[in-house]
Amino acid sequence: MSAMPQSQDAPMLLRSDEAGVTTLTLNRPLQFNSLSRAMLEALIAEIDVISKDDSVRVVILAGEGKAFCAGHDLKEMRGNYNLAFQQDLFRLCGKFMVKLTEMPQPVIARIHGIATAAGCQLVSMCDLAVAADVARFAVSGINVGLFCATPSVGLSRNMGRKQAFEMLVTGDFIDAHEAQRRGLINRVVPLEQLDEEVARLAASIVAKSPVAIGMGKQMFYRQLEMGLEAAYQMAAETMACNMMAEDAAEGIDAFVGKRKPVWKGR
Repeated sequence: MSAMPQSQDAPMLLRSDEAGVTTLTLNRPLQFNSLSRAMLEALIAEIDVISKDDSVRVVILAGEGKAFCAGHDLKEMRGNYNLAFQQDLFRLCGKFMVKLTEMPQPVIARIHGIATAAGCQLVSMCDLAVAADVARFAVSGINVGLFCATPSVGLSRNMGRKQAFEMLVTGDFIDAHEAQRRGLINRVVPLEQLDEEVARLAASIVAKSPVAIGMGKQMFYRQLEMGLEAAYQMAAETMACNMMAEDAAEGIDAFVGKRKPVWKGR
């Protein structure tokens, strides 16, 4: 996305909807889309609305201007230099990140530029991520004397421990291809093909049963935190319940009848 002049009256979060896909665009380009308290509150409010909207099948998170997201708003943090503000801010951020995994719709990060600190955390907490080959990633808080503790939660759940820890203690950038090799993102394409690739991935998900996607996403994240036996028990129960849903019957009948399924919705 190209940089645009930023009006004081412009909304910090933009929303567009098309064919079951909702795009939320961080719109603080002059601040590199930093996650201020107000931005986090706006994101949470929008996610809460979308989560209950059966017409939305996929959510895309994007950024306006040069950056995808440069993390927290350091000026705001320094301007509110007290423990209570910092605690509330990071709790709010954690609440938003968890909501991304709890909502039934898959969330795709569209990364066209840098994603640093909490911006890199945001990438790690989205279900899927597609990046332009010019995008770069870092958890750079350590460069200003701040260990990126909250981003470490998402990073360590996406890539190997040593790879994640190296990023956390060096603050070094990695490019998009290295981010893909480490498991932080799914796909890398030239910048001019980014929207096409994101749309292709979203369309593939929209074509599937919303019941199966919603149940599957919930199960996927819950089983990650379980032991092996408990994970299999929950997965088995999820599959059994999924099998009893109308969409499963319709999908199987369509497969046998060699026709396209018509999903009932979640």
